[in-house]
Amino acid sequence: MTYPEKPRSNVWFLLPIFFGVIGGIIAFFILRQDDPRKARNCLYLGIVFMIIGIIVNILIAASIPGIDSGFNVNI
Repeated sequence: MTYPEKPRSNVWFLLPIFFGVIGGIIAFFILRQDDPRKARNCLYLGIVFMIIGIIVNILIAASIPGIDSGFNVNI
C-alpha cells in the first residue's frame, strides 16, 4: 500500500547530523510513510557521518604517541 507523499521540513536533516546513525534511524522511521525519499536520505546521511567519525577517530588515535606503562611514577 502506498501512502500519499507529504513534504516534510528539511529540519529533519539535523537529527542525523547531530546524532549520527541513531538520528538517521529515528528520522527514517518517523519520515518513511510521509516522505520516503527524505527518510532514505536521512538514513544515508547518518551512515556517512558515522563513517567520517570513525575515520577521524582513527586518524587522531594514530597521531597520539604511545603511552608508557610506568607513566614515570616512582612509588
